[in-house]
Amino acid sequence: MKRYNVFLLFTLLFSFTSFSQNGNIQGQIIDENGLSVPFGNIIIQSINKGTISNEDGKFILLDIPAGIQQLKTTYIGYGDNLTEVEVLENQTVTIIITIRSSSVELADILITGYNSGQAKALNTQKNKQNITNIVSTDQIGKFPDANIGDALKRIPGITMQVDQGEARNIIIRGLAPQLNSVTLNGSRIPSAEGDNRNIQMDLIPADMIQLIEVNKAVTPDMDADALGGSVNLVTRTSPNGFRASATAGSGINFITNTRILNGSFLVGNKSDNGKFGYMLAASINDTEFGSDNVEAEWVNEAENASGDDIDVTPFVEESDIRTYLIQRVRRSISANLDYEFNPNNKLYLRTMYNWRDDRENRYRLRYRSIEPIFTGDTEATISGFQGEIRRQTKGGIDNNRNQNRRLEDQRMQNYSLSGEHLFGKIKLDWMASYAGASEERLSERYIEYEIGDAIPFNTNFSNTEFPVITPLNENDAALDQFELREITEENQFTEERDLNFFANLQMPFSLIKEQKGFIKVGGRLRFKEKDRDNNFFEFDPTNNNFEDFSALPLTNQTDPDFLAGSQYVAGNYVDPVFLGQLDLQNTNLFSSESVVDEFLSGNYLVKEDVYAGYAMINQNISDKFSILAGIRIENTEIETTGNLVVFDEDGDFDEAASGEIKDDNSYINFLPGVHLKYNITDNTVLRFAWTNTLARSNYIDLVPFRNVAREDEEVSIGNPELSATTSMNFDVMGEYYFKNVGIISAGFFHKEIENFIYTSQFTDASTGFDAFQPQNGDDASITGSEISFQRQLDFLPGFAKNLSIFLNYTYLTSNAEGIRNEDGEERDDLDLPQTAEKMFNGSLAYGDKKLNLRLSANFSDSYIDEIGGNAFEDRFYDEQFFLDFNASYAFNNNLRLYVDVNNITDQPLRFFQGVKNRTMQVEFYGRRLSFGLKYDLFKRRQ
Repeated sequence: MKRYNVFLLFTLLFSFTSFSQNGNIQGQIIDENGLSVPFGNIIIQSINKGTISNEDGKFILLDIPAGIQQLKTTYIGYGDNLTEVEVLENQTVTIIITIRSSSVELADILITGYNSGQAKALNTQKNKQNITNIVSTDQIGKFPDANIGDALKRIPGITMQVDQGEARNIIIRGLAPQLNSVTLNGSRIPSAEGDNRNIQMDLIPADMIQLIEVNKAVTPDMDADALGGSVNLVTRTSPNGFRASATAGSGINFITNTRILNGSFLVGNKSDNGKFGYMLAASINDTEFGSDNVEAEWVNEAENASGDDIDVTPFVEESDIRTYLIQRVRRSISANLDYEFNPNNKLYLRTMYNWRDDRENRYRLRYRSIEPIFTGDTEATISGFQGEIRRQTKGGIDNNRNQNRRLEDQRMQNYSLSGEHLFGKIKLDWMASYAGASEERLSERYIEYEIGDAIPFNTNFSNTEFPVITPLNENDAALDQFELREITEENQFTEERDLNFFANLQMPFSLIKEQKGFIKVGGRLRFKEKDRDNNFFEFDPTNNNFEDFSALPLTNQTDPDFLAGSQYVAGNYVDPVFLGQLDLQNTNLFSSESVVDEFLSGNYLVKEDVYAGYAMINQNISDKFSILAGIRIENTEIETTGNLVVFDEDGDFDEAASGEIKDDNSYINFLPGVHLKYNITDNTVLRFAWTNTLARSNYIDLVPFRNVAREDEEVSIGNPELSATTSMNFDVMGEYYFKNVGIISAGFFHKEIENFIYTSQFTDASTGFDAFQPQNGDDASITGSEISFQRQLDFLPGFAKNLSIFLNYTYLTSNAEGIRNEDGEERDDLDLPQTAEKMFNGSLAYGDKKLNLRLSANFSDSYIDEIGGNAFEDRFYDEQFFLDFNASYAFNNNLRLYVDVNNITDQPLRFFQGVKNRTMQVEFYGRRLSFGLKYDLFKRRQ
């Protein structure tokens, strides 16, 4: 199969390389500042032949009759452009087309600032063959979004999962993060996390990206592993002249009253002869912040005085009060180069390196092993509760990198070399790329003290949203009652490496006379390796210096302004500076032991190779109606290595019964697709798509590990035989584009999903223990609708004509079949996990030549996040409503002051267990204020 695809590729290249007596036109559309204009419409009306420019504003018209031809360029919000060009026989002529913003209906309404970016985004969306949403760099700059994840949540049908208050994991149309793909300039971005395929969107600064393209219905020339959709991030390309830009800012995080620092710059230019271009960009964001967290684990069974398990009113079995203090330093650098050897041959080098340091101290007070105290008979008369207490400090070693904190070092890099070539009527484009992502957490330390004997508690479970537990007698929980439980140090390392190569051939071909069309074929090779190598050590002091908790250097984290409520009293913990300075490797001070059950079953190596090929045709049926149809074939080959880890009845590692396990798997997917587009009028578009997509399993799910804990009578098992999740998708979308830059659209979508993956709980046949294993469910479906409205209110009088509205709303329903509970019974009450029913984005903005103001709202509904053994144990991600405000003032065309206020609603991250009012976790981040200056300089090449 692999050899056949390569043979087909080169056969097509040389068999169709023929020249006619016509010529070609290649060029670029730019605006008055020399910046590229993506996806503009170019047509030669005399011969009814046209094309659409790409994301860099570049285009090619093939097989054009020799002589003088007039090109008409149209773009929403810009005046039509007529350009004459002389076409020469058997030659490719190069032109630059400049379009200028125009007054549309009112003489004093100009397409500037946000509207310019909105115009580029809407033109891109309008002229695409498939169903797409676009956000341009100018739009990104008008929202208070520091990273790409926060910018993405403004797009219809998208919601984000947050990490420490920043948008990290993308959910598209209700599909979980691992079911969507993210590419950078068309090259797949690897994942830095060890147990999934999620792309860390908060790793990429928003100001490094020129265009965000969300493909909700993929075409055959795109990677098929995009069950929900595919996000393509386009980095900035060289301008048609000199450009320099810089940003410098600061701010404050109110939860900790600590500073924000950020800065960025970019510089780009074109050589005098126009052949060589470059764009260099760099960005840094350094912020100190924190979060206030409360967690609870609920149960509805307990062992009564007779030793029987009985049903009781739900109570908290374990509860945490957590305080996080964090520093995040996000750095990014990008260098893009392009060179045009001649009009028929161009090369592009695109690079990006992202590096984020996440330093964290966490202080955790845990009330655990909470159980009822029964009195009277054995019929569950509860008189109170009792349990244990632990106090834990998380930190790191004392050096310049860790700074006594846990340091999570995440890096993502991407380097691609690509080319575009013309051989007569044949277009060839190709790309070779290397991408890598890693997460390193070295010398991560914990010290924990406990009261290991049960003491009585005061409990208040009447308010299940904020349950409170405190010691009944303060003396029982005095500091001198705590004993050292453990000192540990952990090292984690995860790395993913991707090698990619693809090539595409395109040639004019029409089944209908006088109508344009083309055939496109191509192939992709992708070679991926993912490995995780962790270890974990426990240290015992050889002296008595650690016996008295109260005598150690302590830090009091009690905060009367704790955002979850002042009723949560954190108390004292070991100072992280003391923890960081411990010489744990000194055998005179500490003895050490490797704790295998903390890491060995999670270590693995996965090799995944994908060989893909496709063929498709794009044909105009009439001047208004076009069809794109094709098929993609993907062959996946996987080799996995994991570990069998066995612990005996005493909980000790049984090395003789343990060992390495290897497995492999392969499968082929045939993925046809059809896209229909009908231009009812110049500004009204109707679309339909039938596509087939897939999602490969998370890495850790594929690993053939087996973790047997005989003491706990539990078995955790990987599943290398998992099938890829597949989906048949149907989309209908109608769009009306306002002449004054705006859109109203409405659409319907439906997905029929097979072999979705969930964690099954059952009885292991070989041991009789409770087993947990990822398995394929039967079928699932998602049905939804989207509506979107954007418009400047220029029909209003006076200053109100500068107001604009941005609204979108998504509603969907889902169901999942084949999920079984802990008793093996099929459940019929479940939605597909991570499927939010309702999503809303909205903003009200004011913009004139100097002042821009915007109030932005983002809402996503609650959804089931993790399926438990029964309905009581299911975990849900709660609804979120974010409100942000930003303002900017332009002193002149180059210099602008900005002010952003984020999370005005103080929206926490919240999970609930079973029912909405039963909190499982709630984490508050507070509000954030940032401000600064942005400078932009354009100088067009003459």
